[in-house]
Amino acid sequence: MTRRLCWQGLALAGILFTSATAAEPNYPDRDKPDVDLYALMSGKCSTLKIAGHDFACKAVAYFHSEKGRANFTVALDDPADDSHVIAFSGEYGHRTQEDLYVLSVDRMELNSKDRPKVDGLPVPALEMSDGACRQNGNFARLQVSSISCTATDKKGRQYQLQFESDGSPITVRRVRMSAPTIRQDPYQ
Repeated sequence: MTRRLCWQGLALAGILFTSATAAEPNYPDRDKPDVDLYALMSGKCSTLKIAGHDFACKAVAYFHSEKGRANFTVALDDPADDSHVIAFSGEYGHRTQEDLYVLSVDRMELNSKDRPKVDGLPVPALEMSDGACRQNGNFARLQVSSISCTATDKKGRQYQLQFESDGSPITVRRVRMSAPTIRQDPYQ
């Protein structure tokens, strides 16, 4: 039951991130929800640092959009804010080895109970950032062993995630069919 609630919460968070960013004037290309695939991983966050503050995580998920943007989304275990969700987000994901996926992070998406709402949905703050996420494992085999992400936003705030799987198969849901956007290493 708890896994199901986390799954539903992260699914909603991902949809909110992709639909609510349409209200951001700097991102006019985000005119509709376009999540085509999402995956929920079970395990624990040994490290979750957000702008100098340590947190535990409730759940970690991966969201992919039809246009190629991907997010590693984390629901924070924050007793002061049950809506505290962050996402390491980028458009240039690539697989350099069969079991290694790398996502260049160009922005952090930050959501909390204090964020403004559009049509009743919270709009995440978008912080332009530089960083990367590395996922060890393979969605096709339903196995992810770890995810590590680091990013620094333009204001100098640092974000860090180290997630380790508990060994359970991941849950992958394809929302709609779309063309692949993950690039393969051309030198293999």
